[in-house]
Amino acid sequence: MSKTIFIVGGSGYIGRHLQERLREYHVVAPSHVECDLFNPDSIQLKGVDIAFYLVHSMGEGRGFEERDRLAALNFGRAATDAGVKRVVYLSGLGEDHESLSTHLRSRHEVGAILRSFPMQVFEFRAGIVLGKGSFSFEMMRALVKRLPVMIMPKWVNNKTQPISVENVIDYLTQAIELEMEGSHIFEIGGPDVLSFKELLQEVAYSQGKRRLLIHVPVLTLRLSALWLALVTPFHYQIGHALVESLQHDTIVKHPAPFNVDLIPVKEAIRRAI
Repeated sequence: MSKTIFIVGGSGYIGRHLQERLREYHVVAPSHVECDLFNPDSIQLKGVDIAFYLVHSMGEGRGFEERDRLAALNFGRAATDAGVKRVVYLSGLGEDHESLSTHLRSRHEVGAILRSFPMQVFEFRAGIVLGKGSFSFEMMRALVKRLPVMIMPKWVNNKTQPISVENVIDYLTQAIELEMEGSHIFEIGGPDVLSFKELLQEVAYSQGKRRLLIHVPVLTLRLSALWLALVTPFHYQIGHALVESLQHDTIVKHPAPFNVDLIPVKEAIRRAI
């Protein structure tokens, strides 16, 4: 019998791609008006087998941590009351430590909140997603398009393990039929580990451009985010979250036990462009 799949955040970037892949299932993807996570009465999950939780408040300014906390609590209660068997949550890649970025700390906290309820939770932690329409990818593309010379702080040498949007959807869809007991955290990434500087250069090369990156000794988090907001079409909060998440290496330490044909960075960028 076909499972009923509920997607919170179905109108978002990942949600739209996921719906395309799940045509063999009965998929329910309400709008944020129909399913308001801040109004518990609107979270209707009766008859749902598996729910995908693909929302966050990163782009809504200050206080997003509290909003995400409240939304996760409301959703966790509703899913438990409705008897949802499994919740699949897309989170951010990064080790848990004191200096973890505010954005990633909030994403991990949401996962912990969902796991605090008596239901199975699969949390997938991904880094930079490469695909047309992805915030991080479109920001990089805007940078290399508009600036022949870029002033870069030292964090551009930190390592990252980007993943194609196709592979993210591969992992999420495999989680539907996965036979595994208990809740789990899965780290996912593509086959290539490189610095953010090298990733920017790959994005430039794919468009037939060469860009000069100049390191400066001091460029604060706030100034970096403001600079991104000035030269790309994305506002300050998005730039701040991206820069903050790059303050440390974001690479897979514990590969997820899935059978996914990983797409190399160069091919993922080619497809996105």
